[in-house]
Amino acid sequence: MHCAIVDFVIDIVQNSCEADSGLVELEVVDGAGNIAFEIRDDGKGMSPGTLARALDPFHTEAGKHPGRKVGLGLPFLKQAVELSGGDFSIRSDVGKGTSVSFRFDRTNVDCPPLGDFAGMLMTILCMPGPAEMRISRRRGNESYELCKSELAGALGSLEDVSSLVLLKQYLASLEEEYAGNSAGQGFMPSMEPAAELG
Repeated sequence: MHCAIVDFVIDIVQNSCEADSGLVELEVVDGAGNIAFEIRDDGKGMSPGTLARALDPFHTEAGKHPGRKVGLGLPFLKQAVELSGGDFSIRSDVGKGTSVSFRFDRTNVDCPPLGDFAGMLMTILCMPGPAEMRISRRRGNESYELCKSELAGALGSLEDVSSLVLLKQYLASLEEEYAGNSAGQGFMPSMEPAAELG
């Protein structure tokens, strides 16, 4: 069940990871009263017919999610976005990949809560599948970027327990600093804090 915006993001990123992608990108932009996401992959993509079925809550690709008979990620996301006065779009080309863009109006009473953003980052960075994942988050002049291969280079394998502990601490500190910065101040952390955690 999707209880927060981050749940939708995790679901859509998982779709990208399962689409034979070599690269998955997540871009997050915080605006005045809204938050926008774009998830792009270079995976197998979808034909117009497949794309139409992907937005049908009573259809899912055979064998994609064992034990689940329906695919609710995209339909639920589209409905939640529209109910809260936001925007939703999806583009896909066979053999080229898929891009899902959506914006939530966080001032709307029907907008779900954001949820645990650092926890979401941890979850998607540890997903199997793509060789590379890039994440960026920005608000005005404040921003940070994450690259899965750089994190693995600094911390070690993201399947190792000690690396995961460091990753969790690093992501929590990123979000803490991002939330604490006042508007207009630049913010671009390096990997050094993560390396120092060990």
